[in-house]
This record gives sequence, structure tokens and C-alpha cells, in this order.
Amino acid sequence: MSSETPFQINIPDEKLSILRAKLELATFPDELQDIGWNHGPPLADMKRLTERWRNGYDWRKYEKELNQELPMFTRDIGVDGFGALNIHYVHKKSKTVDAIPLLFCHGWPGSFLEIRGMLSLLTASSPEHPSFHVVALSLPGFGFSEGPHKPGFALDQYAEVAHKLMIALGYNEYVTQGGDWGFLITRRMASKYGGKHHKAWHTNFPMADPPSWKSPLSFLSFLLTPWSAEEKAGLERTTWYRTKSSGYFVEQSTFPQTLAYSFTDSPVALLAWFYEKLVIWTDDYKWTDDEALTWISIYWFSRAGPGAAHRIYSEVHGDFYNLGRTSYPTIPMGASYFPKELLLLPSAWLRRLNNVVIESHHKSGGHFAAYERPEALVEDVRKMFAKGGPANAIVPGRSGYA
Repeated sequence: MSSETPFQINIPDEKLSILRAKLELATFPDELQDIGWNHGPPLADMKRLTERWRNGYDWRKYEKELNQELPMFTRDIGVDGFGALNIHYVHKKSKTVDAIPLLFCHGWPGSFLEIRGMLSLLTASSPEHPSFHVVALSLPGFGFSEGPHKPGFALDQYAEVAHKLMIALGYNEYVTQGGDWGFLITRRMASKYGGKHHKAWHTNFPMADPPSWKSPLSFLSFLLTPWSAEEKAGLERTTWYRTKSSGYFVEQSTFPQTLAYSFTDSPVALLAWFYEKLVIWTDDYKWTDDEALTWISIYWFSRAGPGAAHRIYSEVHGDFYNLGRTSYPTIPMGASYFPKELLLLPSAWLRRLNNVVIESHHKSGGHFAAYERPEALVEDVRKMFAKGGPANAIVPGRSGYA
């Protein structure tokens, strides 16, 4: 296993100049009268953000903030059949010696940035709650991690990278937290490495298949049990996502290379594709222009290029639709439900085939819960591993308390 190398973000001046030059040449479409967000980001928003990105947005300011705030490193991780990939990650240890090792796994269109609001909370030492040693990797092809160079890099490989990173850092036993693709990746980790290494997992993207006739009692209960108000609202949100906000999924799962040409050549195309999701997938989160531009700049300046990250949809497509036909993890699971998540399914479906030991239902929050509601998500994780909690002392010798 290779050694750890400290990492600082330092985008070359040439790349900043190229970005500004491309933004100078931006050409915008027209839009229909009074269309609002019905067809995507409004023209006025796109022109404002593009102008800010070109003239006024100070990448160096935010680059410096990230370097000062986040202890970052890289390390080569060998992947069976794919060689070694150089992986970027945040790694911050708690002052509590017996803190619990926790891997945070992001999804798309997220990145390691999502750990920012949670990092100091998770690593904080206190006699009142458990503390964690936190690792937040950039998935291969995302952020400043090297991307795969050949097809076939699917869920097993993403799980392998994350697991081997934890082992390389000396965390032979650990817990995880993730949403979006992070849910699927940590779920696969729980299936493959659960028990011996992976001790418990928590998600804010609790997906599950509905009961089927193959399980008669569960299916009958599903048919006869009335839906709660929360479940009805969840079904409405899920229906909205499937009918109005999932077109990206089809394209990214089938012809990701087609999009890659656009994202790689046009920062405005990348901005529009991502800004749409940042706004409509959150629970009325008030993005500042610079905040959104920093999020999107991580993709524009990413190591593998802005056309690489969304390939995960094509490579992992089969695994995504195979939730109910693979083995279910048996290690303890925690789940947080936020009302503006994209897929909101009855919690009974999750409990039916998973070892759910704790769940929380929130009144606000959306798809990027780690970023939108960091305090709430951290509190959920703490409760799971706290004294008296259902997964307390799940990692031998690491209670999380000083």
C-alpha cells in the first residue's frame, strides 16, 4: 500500500485564464415568457452567474479557504483489474483517542465539499456525545481523485477503493455515512466487508424495493396498511422526481460521453446542468452565487475533467436497479429521512430487509442533507453510536468518548 501525500488545491493560472476566456464567449438562448423554472434555470440567473464567474468570483479566495479548512491527502489505491488509482481525500482525526473511524461517501452532483459543515461537529470531543475520526474521499473520477481508465468500473470497484482506503489509514474496523451514490457504495461495502471490517452504516438516502407477492405477509401488509401523511407527501415527491427531474439519469446512464463533450468544452453548459439540481433538489436552500460557483468549479477543475464524474451512472446502472435482487447487509443500519429528498419511500420497506436500528424523520432538508442540514445529520449519527444508542461501542475499543 502506498504512502500518504499531503495535498493542496492549486489550480494553474492557465486554467483560470481559459475558463474566463470561455465565459467571455458565452452565447445564451432565448426563453419563453414567464416560464420561470419550468424549463430549467432562468435566463436571468444564468447570465448573472456566468458574469459573476467571469468577473468578480475569486477562485483563489475559496481555494485558500478549502486548503486551510480541510486536511487533504492523496494515496494510491490498487483496484483489482484496474491498477492503482491516486485517490484524494479529507482526513481529520478527533482529539479523542478512541474516536470512531467514519467514512463519509458523497454522490453526484456532490463532492468532498459536502463534509465541510459536518467535519468539525463530527470530530468534536465531548463527554455528551461520541466523536469520530473522519475520512471523506473524492470518488474515482470526482474532485481531485484519478478516474478509471477503462470500462467496467462498477459498484464493487468503488466499494473496494473506499474500503482499502480505510484499511490503508489503519482503520481495520469502521462505520460509514453516505447519500446518493454514497448510499449504494456503502451498502455494497456493508455486504462485502460487513462484520469483520465494516461495523455499521448510516444513510440519508434510504432506498428500498416495495414488498412483492414473493413475500405474502409483507405484500398483504403493504396492501392493507393506510399511508401516513408523511408517506403520501413522500410519494408525491418521488412521483415529481420520476416525472419531472430524472431525465438526466437516463442520458447519463446511456450516453455519458455525449454529455462529456459539452461539459468539457462549455463552462456554461456545466453550470446550467448542475445549478438546476442544486436549486430544485434542495429544500429552499439559499445558495449564494459564490457558493454555487465554488461547488461547480470543483467539477470544472477536477482532475479527471468535468466530463468524467457522471460516467458512474453508466458503469453502475445495473447495480442501481438490482437493489432487491442482491444480498442485504446484516450489520446495523441507521436512516435519516428528509422531506425534499428525491426518492422518499415508506420506512417499513427499508426495515423489511435491512437491520435498521435507528431512524429519524425531519421537517426540512433535501437531497444534499450533509450540506443543507449538517447539524441535524450529525445529531442523527451521534444518536446511533452514543452511549445507550443501538450501535454504541460497535467498533471494538473505540467508544467515541474520551
